[in-house]
Amino acid sequence: MTPPSYSSVLREFLTGRMLVAALMGFASGLPLLLTITLLQAWLTEAGVSLGEIGLFALIGIPYTVKFLWAPFMDRYVPPLLGRRRGWLFILQLLLAASIVGLGQTDPHRNLMLVAVFALLVALFSAMQDTVIDAYRRESLADDEQGLGASLYVWGYRVGMLIASGGGLILAQYSGFAMTYAIMALLMLPAIATTVFAPEPANHHPVPPNLRVAVVGPFVEFFTQRRNAVLILLFILLYKLGDTLATTMTTPFYLELGYSKADIGAVVKLFGFWATVLGGVAGGVGILRIGQYRALWLFGLLQALSTAGFAWLVHTGPVLGWLAVVIAFENFTGGMGTAAFIGFMANLTNKEFTATQYALLTSLMGVPRTLLAASTGYMASSLGWVSFFITCALLAIPGLWLLTRFRGWLSEPPSEAAVTAEQET
Repeated sequence: MTPPSYSSVLREFLTGRMLVAALMGFASGLPLLLTITLLQAWLTEAGVSLGEIGLFALIGIPYTVKFLWAPFMDRYVPPLLGRRRGWLFILQLLLAASIVGLGQTDPHRNLMLVAVFALLVALFSAMQDTVIDAYRRESLADDEQGLGASLYVWGYRVGMLIASGGGLILAQYSGFAMTYAIMALLMLPAIATTVFAPEPANHHPVPPNLRVAVVGPFVEFFTQRRNAVLILLFILLYKLGDTLATTMTTPFYLELGYSKADIGAVVKLFGFWATVLGGVAGGVGILRIGQYRALWLFGLLQALSTAGFAWLVHTGPVLGWLAVVIAFENFTGGMGTAAFIGFMANLTNKEFTATQYALLTSLMGVPRTLLAASTGYMASSLGWVSFFITCALLAIPGLWLLTRFRGWLSEPPSEAAVTAEQET
């Protein structure tokens, strides 16, 4: 089958559905780094130990258990705005309030209270992600999932850029309390998108009862996919090294001697454009070379870019080298994430979208939370060079597992989903 032309790909990028995917990506990306990068910088400045900062990764546990509440969101429909938009509206209001609350805490006086509000931000953010993932899966056709994922990644990275890069620069001059208040206000565009975007037309009925909503998605996934267990293991491992490495990058930059403004300007603002290009390249690449080769190539490049952080230990705080390493890491990360999200979306059954997608993304979030909790101690014991090289080598198991899916992932994207369904 002949790959689609670049002009047809461009037209797909400019549709209203893709615009909504990008805006919802912004809503997902904004709160994430408020409890990682920005919070790490706040805790580092407050004199919290490296080990304790690493333990704060446990705040992300809600991202690994999204499947627990997803059945309720598949089964029950709020009274306003429909099943997907109604849940989004409620969760986004709660998320904005919890962000304000986090900014009012003080790590000098009560570190536990900081953790509680950070956990609330992570909880409502993870619940929001569950609904956004379901919305995107239901509003886009199977052959649009790769492009939709790339636009979602673009919006996601915009949100991350504003929260981390913009947040660090704001914190430099306005303090962290004001910074978190401003971030809460930036949830307003997300709420407006929720109100005005169309509710996806899902031809599958709402599960008739809670038992079907809870059990049905798991039964369908494990009985209708021949490689179900290996698929879940692959999702756990594919971005493991990349995720563990980025968990500790903010303390790493600060220890090397970069200021918060340097990190905000170079790591976040400059790196953003590399991510934009990477997301676009990833979306186009999936259509041009297929899912299997895209996942392989992007995964290998992710590993190489992770190893690149070790080079900064030898160069010291040189902004030019920082820009090179960050550009490479963000570019490859954008490509890898677009391919990975598109892969997971096409695995879900639209009858149980929220729950099945939550199961997959929960596994994707495990490295960022449970496994990342030990990264502070790993970096302290191994040293920065060995730590980043180790993270790069962790890409190998995921790439090896990918070979088990070559049969149905190597086909042209428009046929792969049909064939995979037939094989199951």
